[in-house]
Amino acid sequence: MPRKPKTGKYKLKTHKATAKRFRTTGSGMLVRTKGGKSHLRRRTSKRTTRLFTKMIPTKGRGIVKRVKRLAPNLG
Repeated sequence: MPRKPKTGKYKLKTHKATAKRFRTTGSGMLVRTKGGKSHLRRRTSKRTTRLFTKMIPTKGRGIVKRVKRLAPNLG
């Protein structure tokens, strides 16, 4: 059985750490989670811990461009 001929294109691989940190909204805006959510939160105020839950939009064209390159199937 002969092998399939190569088409010349290659598969893009997603950078998994980037895919876990960022998400796209329905309108196509790139949002990210805040750092410092996992542990050592006993000393922080309740207001601050509530602010950790919000997703914030990513600012800067360079960062958005880099994320799109690292995770092309993000959205």
